[in-house]
Amino acid sequence: MASIAAACSTGLIFRSKDSENNKASMLQHNGFRASKSRAIKGMATQTVSPPKRETDPKKRIVITGMGVVSVFGNDVNTFYDKLLEGESGITLIDKFDASTFTVRFAGQIRNFSSVGYIDGKNDRRLDDCWRYCLVAGRKALDDANLGQQILETMDRTRIGVVVGSGMGGMTTFSNGVEALIQKGFKKITPFFIPYSITNMGSALLAIDRGLMGPNYSISTACATANYCFYAAANHIRRGEADIMVAGGTEAAVNPTGVGGFIACRALSQRNDKPHKASRPWDQDRDGFVIGEGAGVLIMESLEHASKRGANIIAEYLGGAITCDAHHMTDPRKDGLGISSCITKCLQDAGVSSQEVNYVNCHATSTLAGDLAEVNAIKKIFKSTSEMKMNGTKSMIGHGLGAAGGLEAIACIKAINTGWLHPTINQDNLEPQVDIDTVPNVKKQHEVNVAISNSFGFGGHNSVVAFAPFKH
Repeated sequence: MASIAAACSTGLIFRSKDSENNKASMLQHNGFRASKSRAIKGMATQTVSPPKRETDPKKRIVITGMGVVSVFGNDVNTFYDKLLEGESGITLIDKFDASTFTVRFAGQIRNFSSVGYIDGKNDRRLDDCWRYCLVAGRKALDDANLGQQILETMDRTRIGVVVGSGMGGMTTFSNGVEALIQKGFKKITPFFIPYSITNMGSALLAIDRGLMGPNYSISTACATANYCFYAAANHIRRGEADIMVAGGTEAAVNPTGVGGFIACRALSQRNDKPHKASRPWDQDRDGFVIGEGAGVLIMESLEHASKRGANIIAEYLGGAITCDAHHMTDPRKDGLGISSCITKCLQDAGVSSQEVNYVNCHATSTLAGDLAEVNAIKKIFKSTSEMKMNGTKSMIGHGLGAAGGLEAIACIKAINTGWLHPTINQDNLEPQVDIDTVPNVKKQHEVNVAISNSFGFGGHNSVVAFAPFKH
């Protein structure tokens, strides 16, 4: 199951008492029927040998830079400071006229500036999705001391980019369709196709910096960024690259994006108190809050990072991806998709479940998804007394394809600072949630191993693991 996959299912199925009618009219009518429950042997029940972490410096992967575009600005430290303060970035939408929409708030980015990163002419043409990608990507490279002059001295055929997007250039696409319908095909901009397709973020960043290694995008809805980290890491492990620029970007706070999720009945409708709308695990939650932004990491082999004297921020231990193979939006009742993904991640990372003491949860504030994720966590981690989990989306909303990128940065900052940001709006916690959610106020916590979960429509599950770097 996917807990964001439960976002639509939360609205389509669980928010209405007339659930069967909702299913029939919205999903089953269109031929997307849930497969019947099948007994599948999950990895969580298999006996495995004691885990061993990677020791080969060519295959050990470290994080040497981070870049962010968020509701709290474009600076990683400011971003995390705001999270630690428990500040909500959810506000009423003013990017477009949402007065007639049943949902009128979002994690909307304001006062975004690309000065110094994108020239004025291109900045005016680009979809916000690619503007966010370029700025976050360039900032990550700068943070890793990989400015243009240094890059020009390196073998850039061994530096790749995998920055994905769940939706791509939605504003460009919407404007193109509008021009076609209202004025005819001759009025479609020549940038319509290039700036709509989801691979353009990776391509533009590579063109801008001359990065000639593996380059593509992944689009697995709200699991996108974690899929990109996993793929990027494997390029390094296979010896195909020394450095990968990886993450997610999204700019879906526009009429099409907001309207589409309203149609899914996926969004919270708490228009009177937007800052209270995103409330993971709270009994009064009523759907997720759409957000936007970009989160990008510089992933590098330990060998390469050491040779160039890079500042190592954290270590990527491993990851995993699975599919529910069940339903377009409905979660698996047995939770096997998530639990097997966590197990596979721990195996890839070479760590035991006892070593994990922090989970950055997908936690979208949906009725079905939040509890399904917690149940899967409890299935894998038998003792959770020392574990803490939190929901970044409670403050910034759901960044869709960018969510995993933003949350990976939150994970790494938790590792670096020793402080976990709170999950805000924890007023009436679900009784079965008995793991510490860091309610409302930050907590000091020495992270041993952190995992970050991201799940998407289609049943896409992804988990990645980070830890403090130790020689």
